[in-house]
Order: sequence, then C-alpha cells, then structure tokens
Amino acid sequence: MLLLNATYEPLTALSARRAIVLLICDKADTVHHDPEGSVVHSAGAELTVPSVIRLRTYVRVPYRARVPMTRAALMHRDRYRCGYCGGKAETIDHVVPRSRGGEHSWENCVASCAPCNHRKADKLLSELGWTLRTPLVSPKGPHWRLLSTTAELDPLWLQYLGEGAA
Repeated sequence: MLLLNATYEPLTALSARRAIVLLICDKADTVHHDPEGSVVHSAGAELTVPSVIRLRTYVRVPYRARVPMTRAALMHRDRYRCGYCGGKAETIDHVVPRSRGGEHSWENCVASCAPCNHRKADKLLSELGWTLRTPLVSPKGPHWRLLSTTAELDPLWLQYLGEGAA
C-alpha cells in the first residue's frame, strides 16, 4: 500500500495490516482500491484492501539532504538498464572499484548486467575504453525516499510519484 500525506505527497509503502488499522481508526481515507483485490472480513464488516491511502491530517516530514542509496533506488534511477551496454541490469557496480578507493555513493555506483560487471571486474573505465551511458547523479524529490524502500511498484502509484519514477 502507498501512504500519501494529506497533501497527496508520497510518504512510504505500508503493509496491508497497517493500512487497514489507519482506515479503521479514521486516520486515513482510501484513494484507490483494486475491485478484484483481497477483502478483509471481520465479525461485522468487510473491507477491500486499498492500493493507495491518504492521511486525513498533514504529517511534517523531516528534511533530509540526500536520498539513501539502496539497491532498489539505484535500479529505479538507472531504469533497470546496464550503465555500460544498456542490457537488463542484475547487479550493482562501483565505477571506481572500492579496491581502488571508490566510494559506495550515488556518484560512483551504477546498475550493471552480470557480463559487464564480470568483464569490468576491478578495472577503471579508462583501462577498458568504456564510457557510461548517462551521468551518475544523486536523485532528488520526495518520491525517491519511497523508491529506496521498495523494489515493486504498483502502477497506480506512478501518478503520485512524479516524473522519473516510471
């Protein structure tokens, strides 16, 4: 489940259980639900499990300067494509290998297919004559916090996540 702030800003992904508790306690409203989705039954009621819910009151989110770099967020940033050949990415590669002083950061990590990652090993791009397909930058925007916590995205969520999420 996607949890939106009262302003429709994406906050986080929730478990179905937590979403249902928020709805029952009147702290959130359903924005989207899947009519063919699962239904939760109790002794006196039944509730369709929503896909997107919105808090009724605004929650202030503390500002963070950088989006945490996770495997899921890096794959989303690179659109699941290898930064070297454009094939389907399966792994993460450090452009400047850690064995040569490279950092584990947005500006030094790229999604990579297994063959390119294996071929590159602990070499520098200049040693191989390779170039990156796109510049490596740290993503910005509120939706990237959500993308750093989940690998699977419900297509209904994309309209709330803004550009770059798809």
